[in-house]
This record gives sequence, structure tokens and C-alpha cells, in this order.
Amino acid sequence: MKRMKLGTNIPAGQSFPVLLRRFFRWLATPHVFLAILMLILMVYLIVIPLGRMVETTLTVEKKDLMTLEGVEQGDFTLYHWTRMLFSKISKIILYTPLRNSLVVSAGATLFAFFLGAMMAWLVVRTDMPGRNIINNLAIVPYMMPSWTIAMAWTVLFKNRTMGGTPGLLEYLFGQGPPNWLAYGPVPIIISSGLHYYTFFFLFVSTALISIDSNLEEAAAMMGASRARILRRITFPIILPAILSGFIMTFSRVMGTFGGPNVLGVPVRYYTLSTMIRSTIKIGDTADAFVLAIMLILLAMISIYVNQRAIGTKKSFETIGGRGLFIRKTNLRKWKAPVTGLVVLIQFIIAVLPLVLLLLNTFMKNSGEYSLSNFTLHHWIGTSDPNFNDGLPGIFRNPQVFKAAWNSIRLAVSASFITAILGVILGYSIVKGKNTWLAKVIEQVAFVPYVIPGIAFGAIYISMFARPVGIIPALYGTFALLVLVSVAKNLPFSSRTGVSSMLQVGRELEEAAAIAGANAWRRFHRIIFPLTSGGFISGFLLTFISTMRELSLIILLVTPATQVLSSLTMRYTENGSEQQADAVIILLISLIMIGNLLVGRFRKGTLQKGLGM
Repeated sequence: MKRMKLGTNIPAGQSFPVLLRRFFRWLATPHVFLAILMLILMVYLIVIPLGRMVETTLTVEKKDLMTLEGVEQGDFTLYHWTRMLFSKISKIILYTPLRNSLVVSAGATLFAFFLGAMMAWLVVRTDMPGRNIINNLAIVPYMMPSWTIAMAWTVLFKNRTMGGTPGLLEYLFGQGPPNWLAYGPVPIIISSGLHYYTFFFLFVSTALISIDSNLEEAAAMMGASRARILRRITFPIILPAILSGFIMTFSRVMGTFGGPNVLGVPVRYYTLSTMIRSTIKIGDTADAFVLAIMLILLAMISIYVNQRAIGTKKSFETIGGRGLFIRKTNLRKWKAPVTGLVVLIQFIIAVLPLVLLLLNTFMKNSGEYSLSNFTLHHWIGTSDPNFNDGLPGIFRNPQVFKAAWNSIRLAVSASFITAILGVILGYSIVKGKNTWLAKVIEQVAFVPYVIPGIAFGAIYISMFARPVGIIPALYGTFALLVLVSVAKNLPFSSRTGVSSMLQVGRELEEAAAIAGANAWRRFHRIIFPLTSGGFISGFLLTFISTMRELSLIILLVTPATQVLSSLTMRYTENGSEQQADAVIILLISLIMIGNLLVGRFRKGTLQKGLGM
């Protein structure tokens, strides 16, 4: 029987049933059905909340009725945008924090680039010893909360003028560091750069490994100088990796909250992220949403510029059939001093902050680092109304136990759901390769990446502060923290899912289908076991990200849903410095234990989760 083309030989009255049957056959295809489910879920988790936030900025709120005349609550208005962009307070609320955010982000990104690229070159292209140890230590900052180094900075560099109590340097030497080194943009830039240099190290080292040294040697034999080889061969090949590091670092610093809150807010140095929280705390929700949208636009612009820059560059084939040849530069007499410098840098970044925070937890009173001031109260002490605001040690504090339990169950729940969704997304995208549906879900899954964490949290306030259809208001619930964590980590889980799925040959599933296995059995017995490494990597990445996350959830947590990261910041803001340091040590310990346990299971690694 000849197949009839739709719209040509189909008799009138039968064309719609034929179309309907074709539609249902298309819909019944496993990857199509899963793709549509994922699209619906992502529209609900990403697109609708973003639209609700924009709607809020264009709507008259109840508190606006005291300022605006002749309007009713819910009417359309541009009041919030004109107020933020053109009013007398716009400089304080928008333009100064915007300038500060750009300065901090650019400075931290450049610092992270020079540090990460230098470390990557030394590890990959020289004969420096201890490369495996350095590779492992380079991951440590990523596992620490972004404000860890910032809190350690205050222990070391604060002075009586800016911090109220002396830091360790002032206590030891009798002279406090200058004010600009204690708080403000300089320490924010340095601490952020030290934290995020991991991205540059991973990206650049991966790119350098892919370069065949024969290319550089051939250029040298033709008379090219070392500078010319670096400029014309090495640098163009690793440029996409550098640009990726730039965009990832810049966008992360732009939206980070912890470091600027610890080192900036005490001296009224506000960035967009800290100003968003401040405006929400005083009830100006719509104004905060305008700031959040500005932050999102900045992130989108930076990613667009990055994509254009990469897209305009030529691609280079660096891997041939003969295999890679990487020549190590002999450091000769510089081997010992360079190795010592690298070890020192790694110690400062990965070890010293934890040592300083741990030391501070044993001090009864802040600013006095003597044996007479030594105490275990902040760890195991009982409640004393005359000391430390009556807070017991963290191992006797019900708040800490509750926050720890919330952190663990939030991280495990979000990681499991995100990893499952990543595998499904990977399956839908790879099996539907080059179809419009696969391209759409891939692009939608990427959207949370361009939205800074605190802005994403603001989006979820606008979405779930009130009921949505049959779904009740979720603000203040644990479920909301799970939802926002899952949605924010979808870009990374989908990336690991796609990478894993590309390794599975199509013929395996086709053979199982011929043998009579249904879609669920094929997925359960073939697809998932072969992609379990990607699942574990996605789980690990989300687990670490969720455990240490603050910017994303700072606007959403309540006393009932407090987690360790938010509890740390609450203690810091209340002046309970040692208690905050003890909590962050506990948090990092749990992250390290989780990474060790998950890393030993199957073949999942943090590097795979980051796409390395």
C-alpha cells in the first residue's frame, strides 16, 4: 500500500484523523515524550517564574498607593522602573552598586585568570614535581562556600577601626592593616579571585593538555621566537578555554552574596547582590526585582559577548593520529623556588583559611589570641546567658543540628532529582539530535546558568509567594528550597547527561528494541547503567553546590528551613563571629565527607560534573 502524503491524496474527512494518528505516534516515541515532559517542567520552573518577576515590576503594589494617585492595586505602571533608573535615589540604590559589582567582578576575574592560568601552565607544561597533589588541592576552593576566604580574611586583616576588635595581624604586631585592606573592594576582589581561580585552572589545564608540542617545536625550527609561538599558536588554541573561564568567573562573582556581605556591607560598600537583599528586607520587593533583572541582563550580555568572541575564532585540530606529544619545560635551577611558591599559594588558598577559622573558634573573646582566652565553648559549651548571646556550642545547639539536617536532606534531595533529570535531558537531547524540540529543551535548560543565584532566588519569591493554580504558596517551605536548587543546577546536570549519553551507541538500544524490550526496560537495563558515571558526577556537583549555596537561598530561608550556610551568615551578621566560624568548619567537613563517599562510588568525579 502506497503511503499517502498529507494534504494530497487523503480524502476529505480523513485528513485530521490521519494527522492525529501521526501526532500520537510521534508523541509515543520515548525521547519525544520525555522531551515534552522536560519542556513543561522547565517552563514551570524557569520561564513562568521569570515572567512573574517582570510582571511584578510593572504592577502597582499595595504600598505604592501611598505614593501614586489615581491608580488601584494591580494596575500597570512604570513607577518602579522610573524610580530605580531616574529618581534621586537611583544613584544610591542602582548605579553605585552596579559600578561596585562591575569593579569587583572584573578585578576578581582578572586576578583569578592570572593565578589559574599560571598554575595550569606550571602543572601541565613544566617538570615541576607534585602535580597530582596540586591538581587535587585546586578543587578544594570549589568545595568551600564562596565566603570562606572572606571570613578568614576578617580574622587576619580586620582592625579596631573597621572591625571593632583587632585581627590576628594587629594582635601579633601591634599595628593594624590599613582600612582599605580590612574591608571594601580590595579584599572582596582578592578573596573572590582566590576562590574562583579553580575555573581557570581546570579550563586552561585541559586546553594545554590538548596541544601537541610538535606544533610549537615545528614553529621554533622555522625560526619563530618563544613570544611569537605563544602569541600565534599556544594562545589562540587555549583562548576558548580562557574565555569560558572569564564568563564563568565573572558571572559567579557578579551574583555572589556572601563575600560582599561579609567584607562590603559593614563599610556600606554595596554590590547589586547585597542591595537586592537589603531592598527586600525593607519591603521594596518590586524595586529588588528591578535590580535582579538588571543583574540578569548583565550576565546575559557577558555570556553573549563571550559566545560571539568564541564564535569568531577559528577552530584548530590539535589531535592527530600519532597521539599527543607534550614536552615539559625544564625549570632547572628554578624548580625548587617555583615549587615552593606554588605550595605556598595552595596553602594560602586551600589550607590557611580553614586554619584561621578553626583557630578563631577556640577564642573565648574575639581579637585576643592567647592561651588564657582559649575555650571549647563554641564547640561543646552549654548555654550561658552572660556570654555569646546565650548560644551553646554547636554540638549542643539544636539550631545547628536542625540546620545540618536541613542542609543534608536538601543537598541529597536536590542532587538525586537533578541527576535523574540530567540523564533524561541528555537522553532526549541526544536521541532527538538536530530536531527543533531537542534544541529548544537544550536552550531552556541553559537559562538558569545566565541568572545569578540571588536573582534566581528573587524570581522564586515572585512566583511562589502566592498560590499558582492548584499549587499553594510555597514560600517558607522546604519544598521551595528543593525546587530552586533543582532548577538552578539543571544546566550542569543536563551537560553531564548529554556527555554520558553521547558515549552510548544507538545500536545497543536498537538491538534491545528488536529483541522485544520496551522503552522502560531499555532505559533501565541499558541506558542508565552505561551512563551511571554521568549520573554520579551530576549528583556530586549538585550536592557540593547545594551544600555550600547561599546566594540562591538567602532570600528564601525562614527560621524553620534554616540551613548551615544561611545560619553561618546569620551568626556573622549578629556578631557571633566564633560561632559562625565553627558552623562553617562543620559545613566544609560535611561537604568533604560527601565528596569522598560519592567519589568512591562508581566513576563519578567533580571534574566530570564540571565538564572536564
